[in-house]
Amino acid sequence: MSNATNSPNTPSSKNRSVNKSSIEVVTLGCRLNTYESEVMRDHAQSNGLENTIIINTCAVTNEAERSSRQSIRKAKKANPTAKIIVTGCSAQINPGMYKEMPEVDLVLGNQEKMLRESFVFDKMSMHKEATVRVNNIMEIEETAHHLISGFENQVRAFIQIQNGCDHRCTFCTIPYGRGNNRSVPMGEILLQVKKLVANGCKEVVFTGVDITGYGSNLPGNPSLGQMTKRILAQVPELKRLRLSSVDPVEIDNDLFLLIQNEPRLMPHMHISLQAGDDMILKRMKRRHLRQDALDFCAKVRDLRPDVVFGADIIAGFPTETDEMFENTLNLVRDCNLTYLHIFPYSARKGTPAARMPQVPMPLRKERAAKLRQVGKDQTHAFFASRVGTKASILVEVQGKGHTEHFAPVTLEDNRGESLNAKLVEAVITGYNETGLTAKLIKS
Repeated sequence: MSNATNSPNTPSSKNRSVNKSSIEVVTLGCRLNTYESEVMRDHAQSNGLENTIIINTCAVTNEAERSSRQSIRKAKKANPTAKIIVTGCSAQINPGMYKEMPEVDLVLGNQEKMLRESFVFDKMSMHKEATVRVNNIMEIEETAHHLISGFENQVRAFIQIQNGCDHRCTFCTIPYGRGNNRSVPMGEILLQVKKLVANGCKEVVFTGVDITGYGSNLPGNPSLGQMTKRILAQVPELKRLRLSSVDPVEIDNDLFLLIQNEPRLMPHMHISLQAGDDMILKRMKRRHLRQDALDFCAKVRDLRPDVVFGADIIAGFPTETDEMFENTLNLVRDCNLTYLHIFPYSARKGTPAARMPQVPMPLRKERAAKLRQVGKDQTHAFFASRVGTKASILVEVQGKGHTEHFAPVTLEDNRGESLNAKLVEAVITGYNETGLTAKLIKS
């Protein structure tokens, strides 16, 4: 599971959007895909494409790929005359699979999908067999950055700060879909943030595959903390900044200082955890051990007492015993993790983990269900702790939004669209299965 896999968009999530030029984009997977979908929408519009559906796939699990294929068939069935363009990690890794689908007209790799010329209509071959444009992603050394004006119907925007990953976790195929680690220069990130803020964006999320690896290929090797500090200093109008998934052993001192001293950096950290047992972490070839996760959470809480944590966790990794699973279950409580993304282990062809002794699928699903229940209990406990407290809420649509801790909230005194794209102060009055409820504080 790459660091790109995190809230609010999990590998099974789908975002569908349609605009006036009949360009529809279906996004599966991570926040990075969400950003790239906006780039593709701009490219398709600028080239005058019409009656076109772009499926931005995910390859993090077998289920994600199954969902990608299902989305393609569903899109074609609902729109028989539409041109279908398939791209994303699954298309990069398995282009032949999509070439053989009769619904597909064009298959684009992860590099090609970011190029405007890939969406020129007269270059698209609409024959019985799909056109495939997928290069060797491992040869890509730079991340092309694209200025986008905003996100449709959103006051929160995702910005790609890096792509790819230099690590090779034994269960993960994402580096083969994204390539090696490469970062966007700070100056280009600054221009993007300024443009989005000027267009009304209140909250920015820095996203990528391994964002704590930011800067390793740039001149001077700037760190994630150094880049974030510069952006916040040079764009004082930016109200909120969030980070996508972070590696607990790769956080630099500048970022720790921002966590402590910068209120615009939101108190919500998502950890690329994956497991809570040292032997399993070693077999996964992760960079951290159990104690590293405990130390990281304790340090961040000391610096920012109101912080909440989320995490990605794989249930039923090969060789996982009951005792090893209990270590992971206990770590959720020991770290007081609030938001969990749980995945039953999915054997990906060609990975070292696929050759290890496998845990039976029913047991993987059983363990995933236990983790989800503990996660649900943790989330409800956090929600209950917020009742009666004040919160700053970014209202997104129809009286619904998110608090600083990324808790979903619905305003009881909904004023329709009048509050959209505004930051409001409210008191948390209660909670339910879907999130918090709140009442506006009258000014």
